[in-house]
Amino acid sequence: MATTVRTLQNFIGGDWAEATGDDAREIVSPVTGEKLADAPNASEEDIRRAARSAREAQPKWAALSAWDRAAVCHAIADLIEERKDEFARELSLEQGKPYVAEAIPDIEETAENFRIAAEDVKRMESAVIPSQDVNKRIITFRKPNGVYAAITPWNFPTLIPVELIAPGIAAGNTIVMKPSEWTPIAMANFMQIMADAGLPEGVVNVVYGDGKVGERLIQDENIDCVGFVGSHTTAEKIVRAAGLKRSLIEASGNGPVIVCADADLDAAAKGAVFGGFFCAGQVCCATERVLVDKRVHDDFLAAVVSEAEGWTLGDPFDDDTLVGPMNNEPTAAKMDRHLEDALEKGAEIVVGGTRDSGRPTELYYQPTVVDGVGVDTLINRDETFGPIVPVITVGSDQEALAVANDSYLGLQAAVYTKSLKRAFHFLDNLQVGNVVVNDSTDYWEAHEPFGGAAGTRTGWGRIGGRYTMLDMTDLRTVVLDVGGLSD
Repeated sequence: MATTVRTLQNFIGGDWAEATGDDAREIVSPVTGEKLADAPNASEEDIRRAARSAREAQPKWAALSAWDRAAVCHAIADLIEERKDEFARELSLEQGKPYVAEAIPDIEETAENFRIAAEDVKRMESAVIPSQDVNKRIITFRKPNGVYAAITPWNFPTLIPVELIAPGIAAGNTIVMKPSEWTPIAMANFMQIMADAGLPEGVVNVVYGDGKVGERLIQDENIDCVGFVGSHTTAEKIVRAAGLKRSLIEASGNGPVIVCADADLDAAAKGAVFGGFFCAGQVCCATERVLVDKRVHDDFLAAVVSEAEGWTLGDPFDDDTLVGPMNNEPTAAKMDRHLEDALEKGAEIVVGGTRDSGRPTELYYQPTVVDGVGVDTLINRDETFGPIVPVITVGSDQEALAVANDSYLGLQAAVYTKSLKRAFHFLDNLQVGNVVVNDSTDYWEAHEPFGGAAGTRTGWGRIGGRYTMLDMTDLRTVVLDVGGLSD
């Protein structure tokens, strides 16, 4: 049966609104190669209308009690769960992730993020601070930052937006979303659910388009703050455009997996392969490089190869599929370049290594294991963002630490060791925002703080639970003179 092609509209002030610009983008499924939709590039007038709508809605929304905003968040979560099967099916078709293994869990976690935000906002306690003046009382409280521009990527096109939307609106902010130009349908479906669940008009608005749309949105006079998740190159453009507007930035990782000589090698292999192949490796905290001690290299590599054989590439709607197609050609082409560079510099492909021919599109990339990767390679230096487990041999813990830290990115690392002392040595010295001990770099819980380390180009602020809410609110201080009662 032929796919019905949709024409997407912006969502402004509680209604779907036809875009006023002339440009449109064809959205093509990486799964089937079929056209799914035409998505507009929002015009300057579309952007102004969306930002004004968010500005007008924000004081009324912020004036509601935390319990009232929490009730709306729970209602949204309820409706996401009610519609999750169809929601996930369209997500798979547009993004490429396996329906059973990934898309359904993505939608379930999207709902959970709203539930977490709904409960966190009820417990946003703040401090009462002692004063040196006995007649003064110093109290603090949190206020929403205002109107956010939120710009998000294509790899998790419902889950990542809600990591900003849920805590943002629970805290009393309003938002103008600009989803990735590669996956706008997921945001359209998500916006309809939020509207149907009773979200007041103007609290979340959606405009579609490319990077130029995002830049114009950030610079609009009604935008107070920016929330961004995506690549570090785009993040740097966004920060320049935003100027002194407050921002929350999570931008790329090059997640090292360190396998020490005393590691549980089966567990390390399982975690490295999961981190390399989940979401076809298109995750900011994926297994981008494995630094394995030379004393256990051979046994570890054998365990990785055995584990990799269980990851089936195929149709995302086949229940046995664990790896679907990559989302887009630029990302797949980067995988090609990184592999070519590594092979020229002496690496060896052990598993996979090419695109899978005979598929409906050219985006089906074989899950790949590469050994003998050098520290001078693109794989080691940059974020590959594909289904790859690259193995780099190191001679000691100190060499592993040096190679891991010789990076301009610093998001999440994993360390496999049976020694608490060794684990804490890495915890204290790795230049990353998050370290996972004895599990995958892809390990994640929705309420935990997640973000980059200072001194890297991975950004600032934290995604996850109440920590995002803290970044999206302003701490206010009040000093009261209570004096003394006169006789």
